[in-house]
Order: sequence, then structure tokens, then C-alpha cells
Amino acid sequence: MNATVMAVSSSPSHAVSKLPQPAIRLLAGLGVEGDAHLGITVKHRSRVSRDPTQPNLRQVHLLHSELHDELIASGFAVAPGVMGENITTRGIGLLDLPAGTRLQLGAEAVVEVTGLRNPCPQLDGLQPGLMAATLSRDAEGQLVRKAGVMAIVVVTGLVRPGDPIVATLPLLPHEALKPV
Repeated sequence: MNATVMAVSSSPSHAVSKLPQPAIRLLAGLGVEGDAHLGITVKHRSRVSRDPTQPNLRQVHLLHSELHDELIASGFAVAPGVMGENITTRGIGLLDLPAGTRLQLGAEAVVEVTGLRNPCPQLDGLQPGLMAATLSRDAEGQLVRKAGVMAIVVVTGLVRPGDPIVATLPLLPHEALKPV
């Protein structure tokens, strides 16, 4: 299966969920045009309160629709944008990508994966137990965060549902994703 953009979403407010859109415009160095998290420095409220001068490594949130499938099978009502993602994907193992992977989204836009999204308790405000459902443990007992990845915009461009996704891995050695 080819990697594909399934949906795109944005929100001008700091609500947990984002609204599906026919297209979003990614702006190099800033994020999603019109989205509350657009900017060079951090926009997530908890991070702004700690240090508003931090670089914004969370300009774009990508989430694999395979997680939606898993959550729906467990009884949760989720759809693209509900968990705060800007881009919902299918057919690419987002969580397995190394830090620094570049993803071309459609004809123009390119993002660089910066790290894992750390699921927050606001997910439980949507549906009780949703945050815990986005976490698990691996064979060694280490916490596994399944709520997608964060990225910065490297090349400006429009992204639409149906757009292909092409991944370019960084040079070796690869660094595993960590929460950002």
C-alpha cells in the first residue's frame, strides 16, 4: 500500500479537536496556516507557560489512521482531527520513523519529523479512557506513545486528502523518536 494523506484538519483556537478541511497550507518554519499552533516559537499552552521562547518543534501533528481503526475497534468514537492532528495518514509507520525523516506531502509540502506526540489528559475530556488507549508498553516494559508524531514545515505547500506521502530517511546513524 502506498502512503497517503487521508484527511487534513486545522483550528484557529486551542481546542483539542481540529476541523476537517478540503486542504491546508503548510508554511515553512511556521506550521499550518490559520491554525492555533502556527509560529516559530512554541504555541502549546503548557509549553508557553514554561518558556515562550522555545522553538516550535510541534508545528504539525501527524496521526496514522491505523490508530483510529484500533481505537474504533475498542469502542471509541474517533475521526480525523478529533485527537488534534493536522494530517491523518495511512500506510506509513509514523511511529517507526527516525528523527529527522522528511515527508513530502503531495506535490510541494515537506515536513521534518521532530518527535513523538505525548498524549495529554485533554483526550480524556473527549472520551474517558482515550488517553490510556493511546499508550501501551513494549516487551521491555517501556512506555509506547501511539498518538502520532510532530513535525516542522521545511517547504511551503498545499496538502489535500489523497495526496501521496514520500519519506526520505536522514543519514545514519538513525535516532529513535522521543516525545517533543
